[in-house]
Amino acid sequence: MEHNEGTFTGFGGLELYYQRWRPEGRPKAVLPIVHGFGEHSGRYGNVVDWFVPQGYAVYAFDLRGHGRSPGPRGYINEWAEFRGDVRSFLELVHEQEPERATFLLGHSMGGLIALEYALHHPEGLAGVIASGPVLAQVGVSPLLLALSKVLSGILPRLTLDTKLDATAISRDQAVVEAYVNDPLVHSLGTPRLSTELTRAVEWTQAHAAEMRIPCLIVHGSADRLAPPEGSR
Repeated sequence: MEHNEGTFTGFGGLELYYQRWRPEGRPKAVLPIVHGFGEHSGRYGNVVDWFVPQGYAVYAFDLRGHGRSPGPRGYINEWAEFRGDVRSFLELVHEQEPERATFLLGHSMGGLIALEYALHHPEGLAGVIASGPVLAQVGVSPLLLALSKVLSGILPRLTLDTKLDATAISRDQAVVEAYVNDPLVHSLGTPRLSTELTRAVEWTQAHAAEMRIPCLIVHGSADRLAPPEGSR
C-alpha cells in the first residue's frame, strides 16, 4: 500500500491537507472521503484497510477548520466554501487517477456535504455514498441551536463548545476512546456554521428527488448524533 500526503488549493485559495492510499498497480476505482464535524481524514483507517487491499484507491482531506487544514475551528462563512473545497479536491483526484470511476463517500456532516455536492455537481461522479448523514436536526443542545440563529447575524465567528456527546460516536468503546484522545479532534462550532448547516439540510431534503447518480445511504437506526429520520 502506498501512502502520500500533500495539500491542494481549496475555495478562496485556502491550502487544505489531504492524504491518499493506493494499491499496487492501477486501482479499480477511487473513493474520496469527506469526514464529519470535528474530526479529520486520519480517522478512516478502517475504510483504508478494507478497500485498498481490494484494489481501490482512497483519498481523504481535512475540511477547513478541521484537522491539519487551516481556518478557524468549526467556522465557515457560507456552505459554498465546503462545496468549493470538495470540487477542488475532486479535480485533484481526477488528475491523479484519470479515467477511474469515482465514488464520493461522506460521513455524518461529511455525508451531508457529499449529498449536497452531488446534487449540484454530479458530473465526474459514478455515485455517492452517505454514511449516517446529517439530514435532520443534529444531536446538540437545542438552546445552542436557537442561540446560534440569533448570533449568526451579529457574532458569526463566536466559538462555542457544541457539547457533542463522544459516547454517541460508536458502541465500540475503543473507537470512543480513540476519538476522545485524538489531539486533532475538536467539538467547537460557530453560529454561522450552525445556520449554514441547517440551510444545507433543508436544501438537500427539498432537492433529494433530483439526484441524478446512484446514491447509497447507510444509517444506524440508533444514531444519536445524526438522527436516522432524515435519511428515511
